[in-house]
Amino acid sequence: MSVSHGPPAGLSIVVPTFNERDRLADLVAAIFSAYAASGVNGELIIVDDNSPDGTGKLADDLARRHRITVVHRAGKLGLGTAVIEGFGAATAAVVGVIDADMSHPPALLPRMLAVMHAASADVIVGSRYIPGGGTRNWAASRLLMSRAACLMARGLTPVRDATSGFFLIRRDLAQGVRISAGGFKICLELLVRGRPARVVEVPYVFEGRSAGESKMNLKEALGYLRQLRELRQFVRRRPAVPQIYRRLSSDELASPPPDPDNVAVTMNGVLVPRSTMHTHGWDYYPDANSITFFGVYCDQIEMGGVLEVSFAFGCPGPIND
Repeated sequence: MSVSHGPPAGLSIVVPTFNERDRLADLVAAIFSAYAASGVNGELIIVDDNSPDGTGKLADDLARRHRITVVHRAGKLGLGTAVIEGFGAATAAVVGVIDADMSHPPALLPRMLAVMHAASADVIVGSRYIPGGGTRNWAASRLLMSRAACLMARGLTPVRDATSGFFLIRRDLAQGVRISAGGFKICLELLVRGRPARVVEVPYVFEGRSAGESKMNLKEALGYLRQLRELRQFVRRRPAVPQIYRRLSSDELASPPPDPDNVAVTMNGVLVPRSTMHTHGWDYYPDANSITFFGVYCDQIEMGGVLEVSFAFGCPGPIND
């Protein structure tokens, strides 16, 4: 392992690689440009699974010019274990993951970190499947598989893009999580086994791979089915943890957090006075602009200064005052 020295970073991003030589230098330049533009003291952790195309050697070369730690592994040991090993080499209190092929926007990382601090969130998930998110240059078959995988995760988390490979998480929350498969959907694994209290989902546009090799194959798909079964068993064996979930629009992501004192609350279209919310079992969290019902998180979107609760994921119907 080649190690970058210095004080703890403000953000550590893990880049798992296998045959990613074609775009790695572009990614590194884009990430450190984003760090510099926003004043983030950031680092990269590149975890290479002995790529035969020379990705590991290129990573070592880049580490001589940037704050990069390179972890060399003996072979292709799985995306999930690569991420966890990368987290172990990180120095920042907040860690994250990004693909090496430029399918995720590096320029969004500083804004995701700012949202994480502003909302006191445990996890920030970059999402293709909430308003403002999307995909480009991606085969219809791949998009269908991805959407199906996210639908299959419903009931485990309210996050719409639970299979995202673009997210930030508190390092102390991720450490010690035992993943069930060295598998593909590490974000889902951490959302369930890490038991975060506050989760925010933010939109981004995924760019289809123009270089490198796709990570999805039949083995990964079968591993995901096994992963879902084990995660459902994990949830059944443990009591529910109160969790606050919020998703941001593109406009919110690009602008400062709204003043919570100027936000009205409606529930299924019915205005509920703040003074009576708690008597109905609702709690409003001004610092996160979020709502729970008897400790159960509820899907919500903010529209024009109004929190509109959609009552997905097991929340109740309209309140009758």
